Amino acid sequence: MTTHKETRRDFMKIAGLSIAALAGQPASLFAARKKRGKRKPNVLFIAIDDLNDWIGCLGGNPDAKTPNLDRLADRGVLFTHAYCAAPACNPSRAALMTGRLPSTSGVYVNPQRWRESPLLKDATTIPQHFMANGYRAIGRGKIYHGAYPDTNPGAWDLYIPRGNDPKPIMKNGDEKLKKKIGSMFSAPTEGAEADMDDYKVATWTIEQLNKKHEKPFFLACGFYKPHMPWHAPKKYFDMYPPEKLTLPKVKDDDLDDIPPLGIKMAKPQGDHKRITDAGYWRRALQGYLACISFTDTQVGRVLDGLDDSEYKDNTIVVLWSDHGWHLGEKLHWRKFSLWEEATHNVLMFTVPNTTKPGGRCDAPVNMMDIYPTLIDLCGLKNRDELEGVSLTPLLKNPNAKWDRPSLTTHGKDNHTIRSSRWRYIRYSDGTEELYDHNKDEMEWTNLANMPEYNKVKKELAKWLPKKNVASIPTDTGKK
Repeated sequence: MTTHKETRRDFMKIAGLSIAALAGQPASLFAARKKRGKRKPNVLFIAIDDLNDWIGCLGGNPDAKTPNLDRLADRGVLFTHAYCAAPACNPSRAALMTGRLPSTSGVYVNPQRWRESPLLKDATTIPQHFMANGYRAIGRGKIYHGAYPDTNPGAWDLYIPRGNDPKPIMKNGDEKLKKKIGSMFSAPTEGAEADMDDYKVATWTIEQLNKKHEKPFFLACGFYKPHMPWHAPKKYFDMYPPEKLTLPKVKDDDLDDIPPLGIKMAKPQGDHKRITDAGYWRRALQGYLACISFTDTQVGRVLDGLDDSEYKDNTIVVLWSDHGWHLGEKLHWRKFSLWEEATHNVLMFTVPNTTKPGGRCDAPVNMMDIYPTLIDLCGLKNRDELEGVSLTPLLKNPNAKWDRPSLTTHGKDNHTIRSSRWRYIRYSDGTEELYDHNKDEMEWTNLANMPEYNKVKKELAKWLPKKNVASIPTDTGKK
């Protein structure tokens, strides 16, 4: 409600008179009110696990139905070439949340307690930095790798870890099939959609958006799907009849020009052979796509909650996935490789007064850039140890000049550099791969051993990390 005194003050301000003097208020009180009027933007931080580029706005799969991810992308800037720091949940999320590369911290694989890295023991994470700068940091769901959530004192003001999902509906023969297929077995779930934990995460996030917050907030919303197991309510499976799905393009001899370490990562005689021998490829695609569309619905619910809240016009939204996922490309399944499908992931921003609707940026960026970007956008204190760079210039102008390629690491001394045109891979034994994405988007032809490309490799190699610390011990009791 506007008081008489506030109305008079506004009038006097227009008249160019001294507000403090004419309103009879101390100048210090006016300054305090003015300061409160410049409240920092809130942040809605949405994480999605194992989501590759199979969403409508990225076009990775023509069958994918993701209207809510697409509408969020349309509101701001979609980064069409965003890449992870590591193609595995734990090292990717530890790097993103601390701003330190895997090659700097020694956190390379999933079964490592990332806080046991000497470098990350006392690292200030994104929510901790926001808390230190006057924000309330709260979250629910999967933000860090599930086995190793941040338990340091002061990690969050409030955090609720991921819960459980209903069991799948098992038909005759499914138990036998599941033993043959393994963890990529897919099936609809029992119970209602509201029984899924990601639904509960979305509901909780909406509840926070409906509350009155005295401080600006950093609100983290972590969705687990489409991570395995590929179980979701039946209506999402019904959206994708297996016989109508488009199989990925595959060459049977695709790995013939790949170094042994690359083949070892791919394990073509493992998942791919089991799935194709069992005739399960399309059903596996159905499960992955069903889980994507289920998560897309939860994203839509959260966006509606934001739109209905008082924070709509003062909240930055950043949505990201932790890495990509293979579904047969290069005879490989899962993540755990240095090729395009495993390293390419989802990143989009909407920033009040900065981004414009419909922005698409094709520059090769990295998840390491999220931390410094949020610092920049929210006017927080800088952190010199961060190894990413702010994306603010690209948020303001998606076509701005960008000369940096993107780095991804999988295990000590195994790296890939992705520029706008090239993907260069160097393994720990010095063997290499090189792909020209202008001509070979499926990465079918390894050019690394052709002398005419030595200059290209040399230029890209300049971006390899100079430091490659030893891997910290793994926790054999966790995966």
